[in-house]
Amino acid sequence: MPSEKWWREGIIYQIYPRSFQDSNGDGIGDLRGVIDRLDYLQWLGVDAIWLNPITVSPDADAGYDVADYCAVQPVFGDLGTVDRLIAEAAKRDIGTVLDIVPNHSSDRHPWFIDARSSRASAHRDWYVWADPKPDGSPPNNWLSAFGGPAWTLDALTGQYYLHNFLPEQPDLNWWNPAVRDAFDDIYRFWFDRGVAGFRIDVAHGIVKDKELRDNPLPTKDDPPWVHAHGQRSVYNVERPEVHDVLRRWRALANTYDPPRILLGETYVRDVRSMGLFYGKDDELQLAFNFTYVHAPFEAAALASVVDESETIIPLDGWPVWTVSNHDVSRVMSRWAVGDERKLRCALLSLLTLRGTPVLYYGDEIGMPDTRLRKADLQDPLGKRYWPAPRGRDPERTPMHWSDTPGGGFTKAGARSWLPLGDVAARNVADQRRDPSSTLNFVRGLIATRRQRPDLRTGAYHQLPAPAGVWAWQRGRETSIALNLSDEPVSVVAIRGTVLISTMRSRDGERIDRGLELAPWEGAICSSAST
Repeated sequence: MPSEKWWREGIIYQIYPRSFQDSNGDGIGDLRGVIDRLDYLQWLGVDAIWLNPITVSPDADAGYDVADYCAVQPVFGDLGTVDRLIAEAAKRDIGTVLDIVPNHSSDRHPWFIDARSSRASAHRDWYVWADPKPDGSPPNNWLSAFGGPAWTLDALTGQYYLHNFLPEQPDLNWWNPAVRDAFDDIYRFWFDRGVAGFRIDVAHGIVKDKELRDNPLPTKDDPPWVHAHGQRSVYNVERPEVHDVLRRWRALANTYDPPRILLGETYVRDVRSMGLFYGKDDELQLAFNFTYVHAPFEAAALASVVDESETIIPLDGWPVWTVSNHDVSRVMSRWAVGDERKLRCALLSLLTLRGTPVLYYGDEIGMPDTRLRKADLQDPLGKRYWPAPRGRDPERTPMHWSDTPGGGFTKAGARSWLPLGDVAARNVADQRRDPSSTLNFVRGLIATRRQRPDLRTGAYHQLPAPAGVWAWQRGRETSIALNLSDEPVSVVAIRGTVLISTMRSRDGERIDRGLELAPWEGAICSSAST
């Protein structure tokens, strides 16, 4: 945490702890494994790591069902290991960001165990309970994000409890001041240990409609994904009162020096909605832009999302970008579809847009989704909808460190918690030795970003370009162009010198009559628009 706003110029690297590095041979990644790989992350050039949940959990949903917010899942380590990780990362100028899950707890959390013991229990109002309708059906029509009703009847007390995800993940009642106070204490517990901030799960949805009104049905004007869900999520997410909670957390984060960051999972499909979560520089510092992630890999579509985001995000706000994460198919499989040229264009865009890039572990070597059998699945979504591609295990498989048995992730002969995939095709060891590899390409992009203020803080301005090409200027002297088409093109708006090309042999080339780009080629140029 070198400065107050390090996150504006820095790069965050997302680590799925189970899949990053196994230090003890049990086939599950752990915090000691993360410590062992900090030198690699320093070599790569990242400024912070974000860890998916490491807190105590029965793992009904891979740690997103928390049974103790202030203790560490034993398979990962303990609080002492976290303290060591924070300290060792700090020695390398790397901050540590943790995941927090305030929307719901585990049904095995002591709060919920007490809550369901009696209607008069001390923690009853810490969760969302409601009586059945006269016919015994759920209180309203809300649907779980994992399928089926968002309500489960508790036989002991005769009321339904709300769960926007699994029944094992009961939703907390954020209208209750005691819940708000309890999470203030949780935040302080981790902030005091030196974490740089939190990625906040379901940041847009923790407060529910107090009256528990039915969600309306889709209209003909709603986008396809609304129709696929079966209702418009008006009353169970994105309630206006959520902003009061975010402002409270931001005020708490600002009491620390430097202020801790709040990175929100604002899983909304509308840029205008996403922009609201910045507030007046008093809510989230960073709000994930999922409209970009889910856009088609086409120049016009991506440019449109970025242009709208630049308009919507407040002047004192700051964008955050990613092209993969633990809930989204990897960029190599989704946008690039196995094509190295497309992969490098995607990574070049990620690391040159105005805003904070979040790089998902393995994307720097082009790891694809791993094909899995039904017997391999751990994700409840994957199990429920098999064989439909709804599960999230394929993008959560272990990191490919080498082509040795165990892939460098675990010891030879150990069975990893998810299959490794083809470690020989893409791994860190091979790519680190190869100057022309995607890994070294990404490292070069990060180094160039660090060296050029334009790429860290410069304004974004879209440049005129032919169809299929997305071109923009950063700051005064840096231009970027991506040819996302199958035809060669010329971008006349760009002059100067090629700094980095996805076809690396062009580095240093002079551009006097416009930048010529091969199909699926991208480049950064030291130039000015004309």
